[in-house]
Amino acid sequence: MTQQQARGPARGLAEELTRAVRGEVDFSAAARALTTMDASNYRRVPVGVVAPRDAADVAAALEVCRAHATPVVPRGGGTSIAGQATGVGVVLDFTRHMDSIVGIDPDSHTAVVQPGLVLDELRDAARPYGLTFGPDPSTHSRCTLGGMIGNNSCGAHSVAWGTTADNVAELDVLTYRGAAHRLARGFGGGPDGVRELAWGNLALLRTGYPENLPRCISGYALDALLPEKDVDLARAFCGSEGTLGVVTEAVVRLVDAPRARALAVLGYPDESAAAEAAAGLLPLGPLTVEGMAEDLVPGVRSLPRGGAWLFVETGGDTAAGARARAEAVAKASDALDTAVVDDPAGMRALWRVREDASGTATRTPDGGEAWPGWEDCAVPPARLGAYLRDFRALLAAHGLRGTPYGHFGDGCIHVRIDFDLLSAGGVARFRAFSEEIAELVVAHGGSLSGEHGDGQARAELLPKMYGDELVGLFGRFKDLWDPDGGLNPGMLARPDRLDEHLRFEVLPRERVAVEFGYPEDGRGGGDFSAAVRRCVGVAKCRAAATGGGPGVMCPSFRATGEEMHSTRGRARLLHEMLAGEVVTDGWRSQEVREALDLCLSCKGCRSDCPVGVDMATYKAEFLHHHYAGRLRPAAHYAMGRLPQWLRAAAPLADAVNAAAGVRPLAAVAKRLGGIAPERQLPRLAGETFRRWLRRRQRDRETVLAEGRTAVLWPDTFTEHLSPEVGRAAVRVMEAAGVGVVLPQGRVCCGLTYVSTGQLRRARTVMRRTLDAVEPLLDLGVPVVVLEPSCAAALTTDLPELLTGDPRARRLAALVRTFAQGLEECAQPDWSPPRLDRPVVGQTHCHQHAVLGDAAERRLRERAGLTGELSGGCCGLAGNFGFEKGHFEVSAACAEEQLLPSVRAAAPSAAVLADGFSCRTQLDQLGGVRGRHLAELLADALPEEGAVEVPDRPGGLDGPG
Repeated sequence: MTQQQARGPARGLAEELTRAVRGEVDFSAAARALTTMDASNYRRVPVGVVAPRDAADVAAALEVCRAHATPVVPRGGGTSIAGQATGVGVVLDFTRHMDSIVGIDPDSHTAVVQPGLVLDELRDAARPYGLTFGPDPSTHSRCTLGGMIGNNSCGAHSVAWGTTADNVAELDVLTYRGAAHRLARGFGGGPDGVRELAWGNLALLRTGYPENLPRCISGYALDALLPEKDVDLARAFCGSEGTLGVVTEAVVRLVDAPRARALAVLGYPDESAAAEAAAGLLPLGPLTVEGMAEDLVPGVRSLPRGGAWLFVETGGDTAAGARARAEAVAKASDALDTAVVDDPAGMRALWRVREDASGTATRTPDGGEAWPGWEDCAVPPARLGAYLRDFRALLAAHGLRGTPYGHFGDGCIHVRIDFDLLSAGGVARFRAFSEEIAELVVAHGGSLSGEHGDGQARAELLPKMYGDELVGLFGRFKDLWDPDGGLNPGMLARPDRLDEHLRFEVLPRERVAVEFGYPEDGRGGGDFSAAVRRCVGVAKCRAAATGGGPGVMCPSFRATGEEMHSTRGRARLLHEMLAGEVVTDGWRSQEVREALDLCLSCKGCRSDCPVGVDMATYKAEFLHHHYAGRLRPAAHYAMGRLPQWLRAAAPLADAVNAAAGVRPLAAVAKRLGGIAPERQLPRLAGETFRRWLRRRQRDRETVLAEGRTAVLWPDTFTEHLSPEVGRAAVRVMEAAGVGVVLPQGRVCCGLTYVSTGQLRRARTVMRRTLDAVEPLLDLGVPVVVLEPSCAAALTTDLPELLTGDPRARRLAALVRTFAQGLEECAQPDWSPPRLDRPVVGQTHCHQHAVLGDAAERRLRERAGLTGELSGGCCGLAGNFGFEKGHFEVSAACAEEQLLPSVRAAAPSAAVLADGFSCRTQLDQLGGVRGRHLAELLADALPEEGAVEVPDRPGGLDGPG
């Protein structure tokens, strides 16, 4: 039954909705928890969620909700920043089914779309016709057209192509009472009384809105009903935030996309100087004029000299034409320094900095938290510099900090401010500042919202901008459409207070007892609530691709499309677990356990999420508490403790391999171990890596005394399942003049214990490891780790679990990848052997997220290995892909990027995969043998020939 867990009056509503609609009806705690918040400061708890399949389903759902006097809130990607995508009552989720392009007409430059369609899908479909949809918010990879219409979204290119309202031709909408309207130009499609309301208040509509303001998004756009503006009812509906009607289909206009683009980057002394220059560049016809200051881009070294920058994009029919326009902008500017970028990769990298700002700006330079709340006001572009000076002064007067950035060419500013939204005094300051800044914006002739809408954050302040008479007219306009007040109550007309329903007021005030250190969360670290608060809801994890680059996050969402399997969805559930209102059983929560079950612990979110959410760590923390004092799944005992099983089985490798080759025995072993029946069991090496190295190695002390020395980490899987990788690494390192030694005693990074939440056992393993390597720590010898997941565990999990042991940080600081170790330790005149062939494969997800691959790229280039490795996650991800019930998702993750890239590769390409999981997945799903970079290089060494590689399937990712 889809109306899961409905209680009391909600049960009857759920049952009637299930009978009335063909789409899913879900009143479970999980569904409600996933939709309590958007990307704002606000939280409201719905009674349930409906995913309609078509307009008839929407009508049926509205009829049932109206009969029960239950409010309805339309929701798209849930990325709204003012609270308008949260709500009580029933949430209509359009992203599940009503997410299609009905058609594109290139001749008329229009497209017919459903409200749940993601913007980038429309842009991708329009691209072959040389067209695009002009408005492009930074959330373009996950925001929906319905949400853009509801908020009148804009984006970076509004200088050239305007707001969403400027690009909407017709709308099909349903009101709360079930009336269907087709909105276009004229009054004909709207409800009764709209014409009379507009024509009876022409003077007020002509004088009540700001002048010379391209970004006036606040309130209802009643000025679109003026006769001199051609009475556009569809335009008046845009920006109504789901309070008037529910969009079921839209005809949108498309614009000609420039064939080529270039970017002029202009450096100025500070943001006010950049703001004052922006308006003067508009006559040159740019596509964008974006601004940001240095405290938002501290790690970007390629920018021109200055303390703030304008990004001015130009277009043309040819690359030369676009560049010439960008150079003309640079020449005409009064910037301190300029640069023109026209290569696509360089421009993408710069735009990613800007697009991630809504997330990165939530952390101040000293690690403090910053929030929306005064997120996107707009003033006339010519007033922007003066406004910013006054804005900074008001911040200082209230003891607040923020980093303005945004659409300087349109006079629109985004900013996250370090409001204290946890204490009564902090909330009072938040309110006082909001009231004073509203007056400042109005004094500069601006709009309280220049892009994201009013929602709950600003609607209460609209009388300061429009006066009581025009705001009263807004209420009358709302009542013509929705006399019952059933659509998104509390927004725009008769709004809730801006300091009500704050999302953090339900979180515990005392620190939650946890195992990891969370060093960057909370004052002094260690605050799990602060770690969960990191997720601000901008939902980059919901993107089908991360900004066009080799991203990882979030493979399980890409495979299932379910919000609960996104990083944001899991963070929402953890938030509600801590709140205890919707998810009521704390660490024992089945809702949280189910959502985290398909988290691959790939750590992709640690780097790809703009605010560095680390769901792999949160999952390990949760599993530790969830199973405390309880029986664990069989896979935790089998694969979570795999290092000890492999050590025990090593002397019996031949017998174990023989038994694994007998299907009935293998089936029993897999069933007992919680292993997916579709998987092949890994085979043990006949000789461990340590034993091989012991037979050929010189005296340890002699090697250490010779100077160029590295410790080679014998991770569990190099040791027991892929010693050929270790042997290859030794040969290459020795050829580079690097002496190799192993740690004395048993070592293990503890990753399998961590990934299954066995954190106390992980600590025991880690402490024993530190005891074994302590003599090497004193020598400061680099520690080369061949398995990226093990290197990541030593770099992050080790010091974050053993926060009180200084040896943990010392070891973490010495960890190097194979390429980093060669770069640091090799003889100065050493060059790798030339292979001169293309490579295909994947950058390991942990390497991407934690370690970086710059050294690997340089080493491949020196060796003549060409080509880019794919992004994504292989889907095996250590124990994940081997666990029973995960095979389908594991395979879908591999099919998302890795396997297609390998199939499309040239026959001469070498398949490169440094991670044992990646090699195993390639073998078992693609029938392809992947190689570690060390193996490729060792094969080309002239003195010994190729390294022998046993013909056997792989196993789990290296936790050693």
